[in-house]
Amino acid sequence: LTETARYSHSPAVAGSLEYRPRRGKRASLVIVQQCVANQGDAWRYTLDAVARYFGRVVALSDTERVPPPVPAVSLLELARLEVPRQATESIGGYLQDARLLGQRTGELHLALAGDEKEPAFAPETFGPSDRASLHDSLRALTETTFALLTRRLGTLPESVREPAAALVPQQDELLRRFQVVLDRETSALRTRVHGDYHLGQVLRTDGDWVIIDFEGEPAIPLASRRVKRCPLRDAAGMVRAFHYAAHHGLVGLLADGTARPEDRQWLEPWVDHWFSWVAAAFLRGYLDATATAAFLPRDDRELEALFTVYLLEKAIYELGYELNNRPEWVPLPVAGIRHLLEATR
Repeated sequence: LTETARYSHSPAVAGSLEYRPRRGKRASLVIVQQCVANQGDAWRYTLDAVARYFGRVVALSDTERVPPPVPAVSLLELARLEVPRQATESIGGYLQDARLLGQRTGELHLALAGDEKEPAFAPETFGPSDRASLHDSLRALTETTFALLTRRLGTLPESVREPAAALVPQQDELLRRFQVVLDRETSALRTRVHGDYHLGQVLRTDGDWVIIDFEGEPAIPLASRRVKRCPLRDAAGMVRAFHYAAHHGLVGLLADGTARPEDRQWLEPWVDHWFSWVAAAFLRGYLDATATAAFLPRDDRELEALFTVYLLEKAIYELGYELNNRPEWVPLPVAGIRHLLEATR
């Protein structure tokens, strides 16, 4: 990114300290990077934007409390539609922020896929064995997570238990959705990707974004982090982060007393309103930046199917994480999985 691609939206690498044994492979122990002046990470910046958004929403009169319905299309289709005036007015400047983040993400993927002569970065096809490996990992993730969900149902907070239990019968449907990976060949290419992409991995810097932390998901073995994957996996991770931020904003309103429990029913459509148009803005920026990229499918149906697979994968991973670490947050990935299943029938 620093010396070859000259990608300016990640901290430049100044050097590293390596251990070189007499036998075996060398290993990096320390990396030195440029210090980037920033105003905090994108997660905090986004939560502040969500708080301002809900501040405007709760001030609405009774006659204004119903947002215009979001078109019943996928997020990728929504990204190609014009943003309605009410969404622009209620969400404000964060729509442009999200679109710029999508652009920077697309530019990152172009940079990571831009060196065909270097084996570590040259794009590779999705062969039958690669699709079988992806399908196996999706199946294993789903079965492991749903076994954990079944075991933990009785220990979940009472308010969380009902929606979590309703998801359990959906395991077979999820596995059926993942069958598309085996049944359909794809023109997508596998490249190096960020690997653990979400709002916490981006810094806000004077009206722009800088992407950090390229070590991958810490819970995954190092060899697996180096495996080339479809860049849509990163894009799906960021879209799921927007979903978290929107719901976190509503939880905050209820927790601090700004909204009453009985207000949840009329506020929830505004959560979907913010998430849908912000995710669409991000995807529009991403698709515009990668319009000529060879690593994405050119067929819209193929693109849609693959993107949905990665959105579901991320939401299932989140479910396992929340079950193990934050049981009170389990409704967020549960809602995400159910919404994806309903929206893509």
